[in-house]
Amino acid sequence: MAGIVDVVEFDLGSERYALDIHLVREIVEMMPITPIPRAPAHITGVINLRGEITNIMNLHTILGLRSKEAEKTQKIIVFMPEAAGGNNVGVIVDSVMSVTPVLEDQVERSNSAIAGGDSQYIKGIIKIDTGDGTGGGKRLVLWLDLEKVLAEVTKQ
Repeated sequence: MAGIVDVVEFDLGSERYALDIHLVREIVEMMPITPIPRAPAHITGVINLRGEITNIMNLHTILGLRSKEAEKTQKIIVFMPEAAGGNNVGVIVDSVMSVTPVLEDQVERSNSAIAGGDSQYIKGIIKIDTGDGTGGGKRLVLWLDLEKVLAEVTKQ
């Protein structure tokens, strides 16, 4: 039997993304973010999450997407410290959809030579059956390699 991985699906702009659920510590409602002067463009600022300072990154900037104005529907996905090199890090997403079990045969591995530039952050494309009964209804979800994203941005 093929392996199953649980992913959390979320929206960024008009696209659906996913990341490994085992990297996620919690998902919190949007809250005021304190900007840090002269911080890199991908750092939105910091929040005080139950007494812990947590760095908040903007995935829109990291992935080269157009940023949206802050909205009440946005969420912050906070990662396990070990996923972020021992740091408290979260990212802003437009909305969180669900936790979805994914079978290996539902994933088309990405070929970075074809896709280009920032596709290095994409593990693959998940094909999720929309259940319309026709067999043709597949929703495509870009599976982010968040460990690679965090490793890259923490080097900067």
